Amino acid sequence: MIMLIKYLLFALLVIFMVCAAVYSIASRRAADPLVKGSKRSVMNMLLGGMLVTLSLMSMFIFRGSTLNVVIEAAFLLLGIFNIFSGLRSYSYYSRIRSGS
Repeated sequence: MIMLIKYLLFALLVIFMVCAAVYSIASRRAADPLVKGSKRSVMNMLLGGMLVTLSLMSMFIFRGSTLNVVIEAAFLLLGIFNIFSGLRSYSYYSRIRSGS
């Protein structure tokens, strides 16, 4: 069961990484600032999900060390902050787009 969770987390990590790269390229090619901001906020959420997944993977792989727990907690908090920041930015850009 643990191996299945590890493989699922790894697959999720790869999906987040590929999608973040796609949104990064798309945001750099967009000419409209609203579209660019919207795509960057989605990229920020995907990078946050990637950090959360990375911390969960390290929780299943490594055990016991205080340094590992501190690094896992830092990745988890940074990922949650990125997801929150991306959601906030996305709602801001979607409100501007719907208003104009």
